[in-house]
Amino acid sequence: MIGANDAMTNLEAVKAVALRHAGSASTAFPRLGIRTLDRPTDFSGLTYVPMVCLVLQGAKRTVIGDQVLDYGAGSCMVVAAEVVAIGQISEASPEAPYLAANLYLDPAVISALLIEMSDMREPPIDTGFGISKADPELLDVWRRLTGLLDRPHEIPVMAHHLEHELMFRLLKGPQGALLRQIAGTDSRLSHIRRAMRWIREHFAEHLSIEVMATVAGMSVSVFHRHFKAVTGLTPLQYHKHVRLNEARRRLVSEHDAAATVGFSVGYESASQFSREYKRLFGAPPRRDADMVQAIVDPGP
Repeated sequence: MIGANDAMTNLEAVKAVALRHAGSASTAFPRLGIRTLDRPTDFSGLTYVPMVCLVLQGAKRTVIGDQVLDYGAGSCMVVAAEVVAIGQISEASPEAPYLAANLYLDPAVISALLIEMSDMREPPIDTGFGISKADPELLDVWRRLTGLLDRPHEIPVMAHHLEHELMFRLLKGPQGALLRQIAGTDSRLSHIRRAMRWIREHFAEHLSIEVMATVAGMSVSVFHRHFKAVTGLTPLQYHKHVRLNEARRRLVSEHDAAATVGFSVGYESASQFSREYKRLFGAPPRRDADMVQAIVDPGP
């Protein structure tokens, strides 16, 4: 039995490995990433992909729809769908930077485990995200999985087994029902994700909720209810967030005029684009993009 002291030791061990590899653009395990930041940030828009995040140091605040989520060291966040949110690093400093390990989820791994865990029967849930404290057993697997970053020659053999063990612990924990939805090809979540993907592919078009519901294979009322439960947003709000996040990406990477970018992502009015952009990101389009660029590329 792993106790509380072992849990703290394991968390510190994962943190030590993450700090050694935090400066790398990528790790030797392609779906395992380390994120670090040495100062608090303002709120900004972001889009999650299916992943599990273990916070190792510092704290973060994420707003998804009308839910405000505060979580720090030892907290594990599971995201089961492409959820749009606004978030900030709320606790970080050069002496104690924000630090997190992110593992991007592979539905095939979860599906294979569920075949062997066929005795697990829990009612489906609608939400697309959840946060809980990592228990000692889960932290022990994180310790051994991240430890492979120090021994990259072992990754081809051991990563597969340790990822399965990590998913097993998560499936047995508070977010198990959420993870099971990822593997289900006919779950409500899979239908909502189908509509979410379609929205992201057609973000520049005028979209009606009736068409979105048809893509999901649901009635409008059922679709609206389940979509908001998964994403925290209505379908039309999600569409707007996808548009604005793409606009931000283009402003930073392509340096086009704000009005040009606004029209390219589907806005018919430059003033409406600027107004909605500022509401989401906290500054007008060009000013915000320049601030993001300064962070990404601070220069000499």
